[in-house]
Amino acid sequence: MKLKWYGHACFLVESDTGIKVFTDPYPPGRTGYKPVEESADLVIISSPDDSFHCRADLIPGNPTVIDALKLAQENTHCVEQNVQIDAIETLEALDHPEHPPEANSMYRFVVDDIHIGHMGDVGNPLTPEQIEFFRNIDVLLTLTGGSPTIKLDDLKIALDQIKPRLIVPMHFRTLRYKPQNILWIESFLSYFEKSQQDFTCNCEVLLSKDQLPNETRVLVLDYV
Repeated sequence: MKLKWYGHACFLVESDTGIKVFTDPYPPGRTGYKPVEESADLVIISSPDDSFHCRADLIPGNPTVIDALKLAQENTHCVEQNVQIDAIETLEALDHPEHPPEANSMYRFVVDDIHIGHMGDVGNPLTPEQIEFFRNIDVLLTLTGGSPTIKLDDLKIALDQIKPRLIVPMHFRTLRYKPQNILWIESFLSYFEKSQQDFTCNCEVLLSKDQLPNETRVLVLDYV
């Protein structure tokens, strides 16, 4: 499986058979990240109305679009392109600085027998049900703190209970996307031992189930 970080909460997950899944596409003009030029078979969005997480219309290839919030609200799951998707409802921060908190979702899906979780735009401590939702996850695409997302102390509590095999940070401040309320990656990494951290100068990595670490590690990717 190939995992590629475009920026913000947008990843490409490509199976060994060539199925391409995108998560939470962003608007290039507002984030500063590059437009997505690769076509997709499937796009999963955590919210239908958050423009930083829902721009499936900008992904080439006429992909099937899955609204994970709708899945969560209907308490169901779906299988598209041989990819099973499950979701659970969340909220933005209760003390959101700009507007009342809006509903969104976290979701999980399976590619090449690797269970992948995406934290969407959750803004509050995870409930026991939400932590259980991510039980036995292999790769967790993880928020990294900063208003209006989940606070770092609350996030670390959840990660210590979920115990993903691999944490891939997202949604942090970069040289392209740097609103002052979003934290740099160093704040998130300070919660982990340096011996747990890996870095790549590339925006993509190849992963296989049997090569994933047995104990939680953090892998920091570059953006496209």
